[in-house]
Amino acid sequence: MYGMNVHKAVIASGAKTSGATVHLVDEDYDTGAIVLQESVPVLKGDSPADLAARVLSVEHSLYPRAIALFARNQVTISGRTVSVLDRRML
Repeated sequence: MYGMNVHKAVIASGAKTSGATVHLVDEDYDTGAIVLQESVPVLKGDSPADLAARVLSVEHSLYPRAIALFARNQVTISGRTVSVLDRRML
C-alpha cells in the first residue's frame, strides 16, 4: 500500500496517529531497519489529503536529519537495529 491509499486506510481504521519512517532499504518492501520515526495526530474531520500534508511535513524534517546522522558518522547498524551515537544529534 502506498500514496493516498495509506492515508485513506489510516482514517478508515480510526487510528489516532499516523506518521513517517525513514528506514534502510533491504530486499523486502518497507522492512528495513528504522533510522528515525515521527508521529502526527489524525484529527477529527481529516481528509486523506489533510493527513498526507501533515505526514509530508514530518518527512521533510526527518529525511535531512537522517542524512545528517549518516554524514556525521553518528549511527551504528547491527542487524536490524540502527543506533544513534550522540542522542543530541537528534
